[in-house]
Amino acid sequence: MKMIVGLGNIGTRYDETRHNTGFMVVEQLARDYHLGAFTHLKQEAVAVTGMINGEKVMIVKPTTFMNDSGRAVGPLVDYYDIDLDDLVVVNDDLDMPVGKVRLKTHGASGGHNGLKSIINALGTNKFNRIKVGIDHPKHGTVVSHVLGKFTKEERPDFDQAVLTAEHALEDWINGENFAQLMNEYN
Repeated sequence: MKMIVGLGNIGTRYDETRHNTGFMVVEQLARDYHLGAFTHLKQEAVAVTGMINGEKVMIVKPTTFMNDSGRAVGPLVDYYDIDLDDLVVVNDDLDMPVGKVRLKTHGASGGHNGLKSIINALGTNKFNRIKVGIDHPKHGTVVSHVLGKFTKEERPDFDQAVLTAEHALEDWINGENFAQLMNEYN
């Protein structure tokens, strides 16, 4: 089974915010494949499981809030005995412009507290990730920026990035090597 984890914050006040980019990507994938509603798990997450092109896939959204994502992801990876090659984490990235997508097979958190929490929980930084750019704030604080919504001008680029991230996930689910996908998508 492959596990795809989208990072974000649970609650309607966070819907469509930049920090919920990971949630938005995985929700799009679940919708497009008619996987049904996300249901609560004991491991502080909501998830939906189904078949995508013959592959069993579990799509996960931690309910721990962004900074404690590892508290959900670590136990889920252990419980379902997920090989780290079969895990992808989708997250927002301040260091990339809106619309940019980058795949990585490992690396530091880059200051992203959700990734930092997952790295601590897994005991390694060697797991696949898809980073979607949300840009740096032009004014105001980083907190208000990540918890803010995309502007009308940014939204077309963001929507395209969601589709690009979804296509990368589909290619990975279909058996393409994640490292090779980096050459295609980066």
